[in-house]
Amino acid sequence: MTTDVLARVPLDEITAQARQVRFGRAVLTLAAAVLFGLGWVTSRAFAVLWLVFAWSWTAVRVGWEAEHGPSRGRQITSLTAERDHWREAAKRLGA
Repeated sequence: MTTDVLARVPLDEITAQARQVRFGRAVLTLAAAVLFGLGWVTSRAFAVLWLVFAWSWTAVRVGWEAEHGPSRGRQITSLTAERDHWREAAKRLGA
C-alpha cells in the first residue's frame, strides 16, 4: 500500500525543482521573514503600549478633574466655545 502512494508521487520532478533552489537566496528569504516578523511584533507592542499610556493618562486626568474640577485652560476653552455658540445664536435671531 505504501509503495502505491510513493509510485504516484513525481519524485523526479520534485528532485529537479529542489536542485534549482539557491541556498543563499533561501537563507536571505528566511532572514527577511524573521526580520519582518520581529518588526511586526515590535510595532504591535508599541501600539499596545501607546494605548495603555494614553488610556492611563486620560483616566488620571478625568479622575483629577472629578476631584478638583477642570483646569483653568479647559475652563477658558469651554467658556469661549459657549460664548461663541451664543453669539452665533444671537446673529441668527437678528440681534
